[in-house]
Amino acid sequence: MKRLLFPLLALLVSCTSHVRPATPSGMEYARWLDIQGNKAVIRSPYGAPPDTVEVSRPVRSLVCMSSSYIGFLDALGCDSVATAVSGLSYVADPDVRAHAVDVGYDAALDYETILKVRPDLVLTYSVSAAEPPYILKLRDLGIRTVVIHEHLESHPLARAEYLKLFGLLTGRSPAADSLFAGIRDRYLDLVRETDTPKKVLVNIPYADQWYIPGGDNYMTRLIHDAGGEVLGAVPGQVQSSVISVEKAYEFAREADCWLNPGWCSTKSQLRSVHPLFADFPVLQKQVWNNTKLSAGDGGNAFWETGPVRPDVILQDLRTALEGGDSETTYYLRVE
Repeated sequence: MKRLLFPLLALLVSCTSHVRPATPSGMEYARWLDIQGNKAVIRSPYGAPPDTVEVSRPVRSLVCMSSSYIGFLDALGCDSVATAVSGLSYVADPDVRAHAVDVGYDAALDYETILKVRPDLVLTYSVSAAEPPYILKLRDLGIRTVVIHEHLESHPLARAEYLKLFGLLTGRSPAADSLFAGIRDRYLDLVRETDTPKKVLVNIPYADQWYIPGGDNYMTRLIHDAGGEVLGAVPGQVQSSVISVEKAYEFAREADCWLNPGWCSTKSQLRSVHPLFADFPVLQKQVWNNTKLSAGDGGNAFWETGPVRPDVILQDLRTALEGGDSETTYYLRVE
């Protein structure tokens, strides 16, 4: 699959009716990032002071603590820069799996391996205002460590706009700008405005909790822009809420489509998850999962290359919601 997803797109005419979200930066969509010449200003969703990264020369060695960073590098044709990753076995990119080393996870990080790699930068993320101890340890070791918040951007194009950060880091800013412009225009061209959205049930229980993304969530926005409505999504909320299986059954009676049913790739697997699932009316309709490019050991390109290609995801979702037979990239029909 390598490189097939990332041709430089011919620019399409964007839909001027779509209002861009207000951002505190000079970016079009990203809220927590700004690019100012050869500097990247990383803004904090938690109120911490901004972190400024000045790039005097392209990075040659990068430790990626999230697989989505590999997707951005791959889009720019420079995934060789990812010399070390966290959770190598979950990486979908075959080239990175072949040349990179695994540095472990958060609390069990392999500092010795990181020091041997001698990275220009460790790129990571945080899920709360309190930075994990491993970040402090890396900085104590003199390793430049930058926390970015791409995963907290709720607009699909805001996540894709982090291409500009990776373009700056690798000395490929013009290519990044051009690629993002094409992705943006194609995404906006694919947005389906409708007064009668398809009703969508999402997910299955995880650790006995059935999570429904909020109305302002990344996944909810993608489904909305494809012409769907996530049942149970709380308007104006980014974080997920929890519903019971019984409530999910009510949604299943109303739903036109079931999306992202966990690990299941067949309806028989879905029926085995919970006794009630066999009676879900939506099971007789459209069921699609974002696992078409999953690796056998748990990696999934949807989370690796998907953030940089929301236009491709949106095309898949339109096919799913409209019941079409077009070729899809990330989504497979659950039969």
